[in-house]
Amino acid sequence: MQPTRTRSDLWMDLALVAFLIGFDVTARILPHVPGVWPVAASALFAGRMLRWPLLSLIVPVGAVALSNLVLPGDHWAVLATVAVALCVPALLGMLARRWQGAAPTAAAMIASSLVFFAVTNFAVWAFDGLYPMTAQGLVQCYIAALPFLDRTVFGDLAWSAAFFGGAWLVLHGPALAKRPL
Repeated sequence: MQPTRTRSDLWMDLALVAFLIGFDVTARILPHVPGVWPVAASALFAGRMLRWPLLSLIVPVGAVALSNLVLPGDHWAVLATVAVALCVPALLGMLARRWQGAAPTAAAMIASSLVFFAVTNFAVWAFDGLYPMTAQGLVQCYIAALPFLDRTVFGDLAWSAAFFGGAWLVLHGPALAKRPL
């Protein structure tokens, strides 16, 4: 049975969406370790936490679109592929609502990271013209991207821990503060 959602829930969710997009845009624009940015983790967080879960799809698309107004551009098809690939964590976040605990969330994040790697590097090969349009060119593209894979997985997991850990602290912190030592 679907829980009752109110207009207040919608406004709270829209506020969280706006915050996540602003956070993601800032994190993408500021100097950071290549391949380590919070967009996938925030999409997963939104998919799992929002009372209006379909709003979670706005988070990665909005973050990529707004930050790419400032960042140097890739081929439009690569940018579109990145935005679509970053919707996968939002969808997996919605799916992961069925299970409790950190394991389903971590599994969804790792799966999202791997999908992102596979799909976006295929798009680079297909659209950027950096590699020959051959099987060997595709292999070269994936090999050249391997140094970013571990950073992406680690970064996505670390950002997920920050988002979900932060939410846990917001919900449980006041009760912890009231406990005697």
